[in-house]
Amino acid sequence: MAASLLLLLILLIAWLAITAPLSKSLQPIAPPQITLLTSDGQPIARNGAVVDEPVKIDALPDHVVDAFLAIEDRRFYSHWGVDPRGLARAMWSNATGNGMKQGGSTITQQLAKLTFLTPERSLTRKAREMLIAFWLESWLTKNEILERYLSNVYFGDNVYGLRAASLHYYYRTPENLKPQQAIMLAGLVQAPSRLAPTRNPALAKKRAELVKSAMVAAGYLEQSEADDLPDAILDVRNRNTVPTGTYFADWAMPRARDLTDMSYEKLTLTTTLDARLQDMARKAVSRARLGNAQVALVAMRPDGEVVAMIGGRNYKESAFNRVTQAKRQPGSTFKLFVWLAALRSGLKPDDIVDDSPITKGGYLPKNAGEKYQGDITLKQAFAKSSNVAAVRLFGQVGDQAVIREARNLGIKSKLAEDDPSLALGTSTMTLLELTAAYAGVASNSWPVEPYAFKKEDEGLVAWLFDWPGRYGDSTHARMEEMLRAAVNSGTGKSAQLAIPNYGKTGTSQNNRDAVFVGYAGDLVVGVWVGNDDNSPLKGINGGTVPARIWKDFMRQAIAGAARSKPMKPQTKRDPDGPVQPLDLPDIKDLKNVPIDLGDSEIRINGSEGVTISTELGGIPVDLSFDGERVAIEQRREEGSSASDR
Repeated sequence: MAASLLLLLILLIAWLAITAPLSKSLQPIAPPQITLLTSDGQPIARNGAVVDEPVKIDALPDHVVDAFLAIEDRRFYSHWGVDPRGLARAMWSNATGNGMKQGGSTITQQLAKLTFLTPERSLTRKAREMLIAFWLESWLTKNEILERYLSNVYFGDNVYGLRAASLHYYYRTPENLKPQQAIMLAGLVQAPSRLAPTRNPALAKKRAELVKSAMVAAGYLEQSEADDLPDAILDVRNRNTVPTGTYFADWAMPRARDLTDMSYEKLTLTTTLDARLQDMARKAVSRARLGNAQVALVAMRPDGEVVAMIGGRNYKESAFNRVTQAKRQPGSTFKLFVWLAALRSGLKPDDIVDDSPITKGGYLPKNAGEKYQGDITLKQAFAKSSNVAAVRLFGQVGDQAVIREARNLGIKSKLAEDDPSLALGTSTMTLLELTAAYAGVASNSWPVEPYAFKKEDEGLVAWLFDWPGRYGDSTHARMEEMLRAAVNSGTGKSAQLAIPNYGKTGTSQNNRDAVFVGYAGDLVVGVWVGNDDNSPLKGINGGTVPARIWKDFMRQAIAGAARSKPMKPQTKRDPDGPVQPLDLPDIKDLKNVPIDLGDSEIRINGSEGVTISTELGGIPVDLSFDGERVAIEQRREEGSSASDR
């Protein structure tokens, strides 16, 4: 019988050694606080618990240790992890209802629960708690157990550990705590969220009185000393004024955790987010005519350095990140991979593809507006985003060739095999991975992995073993030629810049998703517009709102991307011409002047825009709008010579 019990004990100890490693009690029980900064040092998010270095019992004043022992475990130094007398006393106190509720668990049991167990309430968990407590007592000294407990216990206000709590509530180290301050802190551990003095000072003070009574009962304080102690005055100086979340921070924070070890150290990490570009992205999105639709924008450098991210219209209303979490159809932006596969098979931009209706087979796609041009070049088909040409190319090169190009460029989402609709972007993916794929084309180095923290330079060995993929110069140049055509003469005209830019529009089935992805200068940007419930958009496709948002952002973000205003030709003054009124008010002075449209004339000038002839404040003027800007000029009266018009 004794041998069986000994064997059982050995098995239990072995089980504990595997399932509850002792080193775990050295780690903080909550992830330490991390503060994220923009690339120029502006705090953008703070997440995690406030923790600090562990305490040493020998360095603490007696009244600090005594306060915790009196209220939590008076017989701590005399029991073996479980105290039957303390348990009985707690049961009696709770039964008689003397106002001082007790749990009966020793400090060792509390450490076992904090470190190794879940907060569930069950007899099984209680038995494991006691078993682990015995185990801790056999491996650690009493002071080591108390140190680990005080360094991890929760004190409210997202603060863990005595050092962090004393600094938070009283702006002093635990080695310098006054008796009344130690008493207040000792009282918090029973119900820290409810008793935190920053939230419930009256309850915290009442609990502190119970701690003083316990110290007197345990012989740590004389009654007269307890009566003379003043109230503890809070000195909270460090308030968390940084937002706890943004779309970018929510994406970056798990990556920040991966970069750190589980320690008590508070960390501040600089991210790749560019505050200037983020503000430009926010303004570009806010100016867009979205109706009730949602929007997402991500901007990165060609190597994947994410510099701006808008995951939705309003983070406070919805923290769901539509850049990183939403998997939506990319529409015709997926044609990038189809055309790359075609180029890699030997086809060229000037080769002919059939853009006539498909009438045979199980899949019969149609072009937008059911417009067809017959035989056209690959370049024209890409620029005009021909659906039937894409499906024919897909059938010619094969689904595996297309999927291979997508995988090469970093698309990890599931892609449908043996499905010709894949050519039109029916398989879902995130905007982040789609934009990163275009970044791979921009840099001609793939795959591109988006990142939120600066990368360390790879060593020669790592570089040799992690050789990036790249396209041959002719393939890359031809693909860029077609991406350029899509913007200059195709569906992406609304995204034209004053500098070379490359991109592709995408509109998914039934207008559920509208996308534009492209690059210019040193930025690769993806924009998505859609409804969270996947309902169709009204009057929005990839070449309208997303392309305009993209252009609006790029014109601000990249030097030279905005078209400069054309210089007016210098004309020789005609002394015989009509008299020009010199008191004509400036345009800025015409604000809020009522406009009488009763006798106005509206002229539609085709591609040149619209002109309205009317009067402002009694002055005849022409208001012209060409799709980008409004111009106001004084209108000369009829009868002027041809040279005057």
